[in-house]
Amino acid sequence: MRDTIKEYEAVEQAAMKFVKSVAEGNSKYAKELFIDEAVLFGYLDGKLEHGSIEQFYHNVDTVSGGKNFKAKVDVLFVEETLAVVRVLEEGWGNRIDFTDVLLLLKMDGEWKCVAKAYNQNSNTIQ
Repeated sequence: MRDTIKEYEAVEQAAMKFVKSVAEGNSKYAKELFIDEAVLFGYLDGKLEHGSIEQFYHNVDTVSGGKNFKAKVDVLFVEETLAVVRVLEEGWGNRIDFTDVLLLLKMDGEWKCVAKAYNQNSNTIQ
């Protein structure tokens, strides 16, 4: 069953922790969003990244979004305890555009991310 707009807004606020971490180059906000067991899947510059969300934290802490970084959060759906969010990123590290998909579960009344999968736009691969 589709949830209320208020719940969509709560999911969007949770996903903004992801965006803030990427923009500032500081994983501390994302660590509030992701569970310890969260997984990561995607290709960065043609190389498969998969496994622990720790790799994402490392990437974020190593490269900030940069002064031209932009992001847009789209909450695709919310179904009681499950949500899917798409984050469009442009200019990460002043060169890479991503589309991220975040899978969130409502755990103990709080939206938490359990998985992140992403695509790097092919015209930004080096």
